[in-house]
Amino acid sequence: MDSIIILIFVIGYLSITLEHPLRLDKTVPALIMAALIWAVLAVGFNADWFNVIDTYENVFDYSVGGEEALHGFENTLLHHLGKTAEILIFLIGAMTIVEIIDLHRGFEVLKGAVTTKSKRKLLWIIGVLAFVLSAIIDNLTATIVLVTLLRKLIHNKEDRLWYAAMVVIAANAGGAWSPIGDVTTTMLWIANKVTALGLIEFVILPSIVCFVIPFIIASYLKPFKGLVQVEKLPTDVVTERLLSSRTMLFLGLGMIVSVPVFKTLTHLPPYIGMMFALGIVWLVSEYIHPEEDFSKERRHLYSAHKALSRIEISSILFFLGILMAVAGLESLVYGTINGQEVGTLRYLAEVLQAAIPNQDVVVILLGIFSAIIDNVPLVAASIGMYESPVDSVLWHFIAYSAGTGGSMLIIGSAAGVAAMGMERIDFIWYLKKITWLAFIGFIAGAGVFLLFERVLFAHT
Repeated sequence: MDSIIILIFVIGYLSITLEHPLRLDKTVPALIMAALIWAVLAVGFNADWFNVIDTYENVFDYSVGGEEALHGFENTLLHHLGKTAEILIFLIGAMTIVEIIDLHRGFEVLKGAVTTKSKRKLLWIIGVLAFVLSAIIDNLTATIVLVTLLRKLIHNKEDRLWYAAMVVIAANAGGAWSPIGDVTTTMLWIANKVTALGLIEFVILPSIVCFVIPFIIASYLKPFKGLVQVEKLPTDVVTERLLSSRTMLFLGLGMIVSVPVFKTLTHLPPYIGMMFALGIVWLVSEYIHPEEDFSKERRHLYSAHKALSRIEISSILFFLGILMAVAGLESLVYGTINGQEVGTLRYLAEVLQAAIPNQDVVVILLGIFSAIIDNVPLVAASIGMYESPVDSVLWHFIAYSAGTGGSMLIIGSAAGVAAMGMERIDFIWYLKKITWLAFIGFIAGAGVFLLFERVLFAHT
């Protein structure tokens, strides 16, 4: 019966990976997969076909424990739902704040900063903006903001494709060193595998290398030589910006950045800090006047209610499905290690460790695989597989590899998929033109990480 659950996961996973050929939103197989896995787990547990293990390594056997074991199964499900909800509430809060900023045209402020006509300078300005913004508002949102900006700056479609592709590399590199920069780093942070300061301290330098080296190489490529006709913005910006644009931009970004500080001061989970941040931004948005002649009839155009209607609920439901499916695998007792029953993912970790004794090689492979299949389930699986302490080298390396490895294919990250959809970037074009740049950056960053962590300052 164990194989049925694994088969459901494999079929669901393949359906997610092949969402474009199947023309099926990946949320659908994720939700169905999660529901089926837990349904088979429940039926099999009550029929005594297999046992269930919780995150504290308590094993529940219905034939031995009866009602008590059943309560243990229910509490395991509730625990995993609670941990998943922490991530979802955090993401909903962050997405809503970003949408409120966008409704108040806060990101228009950034457009005024770009006035250069040099293609090379523009590449670096856009790259640095993507790297920094992705660490603050997450790599997906940063990509959407900057591709929108590029549309106003570069009218040549071919030139814009190159810039959009480079934004994906910079945004993924920027998101990897921030606890709020990528869904995977947020997952590791909320699961208490990394601290905000630890992640920044150990991953920022490899991430900078991963961003800078491809950009240095790209600077000498033909698409980034010469001048570009940059649209004259100052007069447009005056009409496009609102009275509230600058205030809401700095307030929104400031409140998102305050979440790690809130966690450090209160020791509460990050989603509480994000709830507080959203509450403050929402409060200000209720009373601020975006226009000179602001009427009640126009208030709905800038309200948090409209912002909530614009967030991608399908993405939230996808994370719900995939995280609960992985939790089901983690809860299924699959085998015995050193006389102790363990879950499927822990068993897989032990098998991998036996096949590839070097853990760093496993993590690099995880980064490469994250370009082919979604990095969210890969990181969710790794959280269930390994039991290293908080801020260990393993978790920092997983954060780096899963965050930046997705840049190697256009479908390998949320940022890449967003750019692909907005600019109709061809998969094969990206594979030929950009993949090698992303791979050089990824390997160079990994090399710097291992040099510091394993050679110069040997950590565990």
